[in-house]
Amino acid sequence: MFEGVSVAMVTPFRDGQLDYEAADRVLAHLLAGGVDGVLPLGTTGEGATVTREERRAFIEFVVGRTRGRAWVAPGTGSNDTATTIELTREARSLGADGALVVTPFYNKPTQDGLRAHFEAVASAAGFPLILYNVPSRTSVNLLPETVTHLAQVPEIVAIKEASGNPDQTTEICRDTDLTVLSGDDSLTLPLLAVGAKGVVSVVGHLAPAALQEMVRAFRAGRVDDAVAIHQQLFALTRALFSETNPAPVKHALAHWGWIREEVRLPLVPMGEANARRLDAILDATMAALPERFRPEIGASTQPVRP
Repeated sequence: MFEGVSVAMVTPFRDGQLDYEAADRVLAHLLAGGVDGVLPLGTTGEGATVTREERRAFIEFVVGRTRGRAWVAPGTGSNDTATTIELTREARSLGADGALVVTPFYNKPTQDGLRAHFEAVASAAGFPLILYNVPSRTSVNLLPETVTHLAQVPEIVAIKEASGNPDQTTEICRDTDLTVLSGDDSLTLPLLAVGAKGVVSVVGHLAPAALQEMVRAFRAGRVDDAVAIHQQLFALTRALFSETNPAPVKHALAHWGWIREEVRLPLVPMGEANARRLDAILDATMAALPERFRPEIGASTQPVRP
């Protein structure tokens, strides 16, 4: 169920509070673009800085807004196993279809510790889990042999692989039946080639229909079409990671007037030079895409700043 194009959704803020009006605009765009899934409150969703009350309310909102149109798997991982279990059980109670569980950060557990952590969460939660491996954020790499072991746990059905290592992804695809999802937009097409079944995307906020067409084209054997879309989105994909995610994608959505360019400390908005460069790349990319892939941005839309 977790195959295809999903988006690691931003959490819009306005004056420090959740901005549901802006979130509704973003979700409407994602659903109109045909995304298969939405993952709120992960890295891109600044899940580490929302309160428990905000978390519960936002999951309820996303589940209600997407019901029947896309699956929902909130980020529920923390660096504490007991807290991860609580958050994952809560996501299940709120109607989520699964949970995205990141490797515990800061603690730097061994591979034995990672196995024990995910087994405990799976046993206690009792519903589908997506492993999330992102060593650049957590300082720990979930190795392929550990993933192979965890793939035997019935509740563990997928992995978001963001190690940036195609060889590692190849081993996981070869040795497990997990649904492997690219966690790096710039590597989505290469990882599809070694067996991945989709992507958890950031650039999908801006061009969901184009990204969906790229994945479908590749899986249908239209490799040249997939490569063409990959190339069209490549500069934008790289620009979205010119500073710490999600500051750039929030800037891009603010450039369209859909959300405010507001992140929570210790993150800050993009620097001026990178922001100008992103604006230029975003505008050029949208202009170059076929019309059917472009978002509907009104002529009166103005950039929204804090």
